[in-house]
Amino acid sequence: MKILNIHGYKGGSENSACLALRELGLDVISPQIDYDADSPENILETLKAVLTEKKPDMLVGTSLGGFFALALAVETGLSARLVNPCLMPFITLPELGYSGDICGYIGIFGSFAKLEQDNICAIIGGQDEVISYHDFTAKIIKDHVVYPEGKHSGATLPLKDFFGESIK
Repeated sequence: MKILNIHGYKGGSENSACLALRELGLDVISPQIDYDADSPENILETLKAVLTEKKPDMLVGTSLGGFFALALAVETGLSARLVNPCLMPFITLPELGYSGDICGYIGIFGSFAKLEQDNICAIIGGQDEVISYHDFTAKIIKDHVVYPEGKHSGATLPLKDFFGESIK
C-alpha cells in the first residue's frame, strides 16, 4: 500500500508518522513542505500534483499536515489517518509565530462541511500542548482515539499500533 504522508508546521518529511509507516512495511511518499514560504492554496495544489503523479492509496497527516490530508480526503475520497490534526490553523498558526495570510486556510476549512466520516480516523494526544481545541477535532472526526499520555509530538503516541490497526 502506498501512503502520502504530510508532516506538520516546522516539521520534516521523516517525521514519526513516516517512520512508523515504514516500520509497518508501507511505501511512504513524504514530501518536505515549507509552510512559511507558500500559500495554503499553493500547498494544496502541490499536494494534488503529488497525488496525480504518485497515486497513493491513503493519506496520513500530522498536525498542519492533518489539515491538508483532510482537505484532500474530502476532495478525492481517499482514506486518511490524522495525528493530532490542526483543523483550525487560522487559530493555531498565529499563536506559533506564523506571519503569513491565514485567509486561505479559512477557505479550505469550509470544504470540511462535505466530510465523509467512513474513511477518516485520528489519534489525539490527551496532553497536546500545541492544539487546545481537540474537543472540536473529536466532534469533526467521529472515529478517533485519545491517548491520555500523548503530547503533540507523534513520538509520544503509539503510532505504529494506531496505523497497524487502522490501515487495512
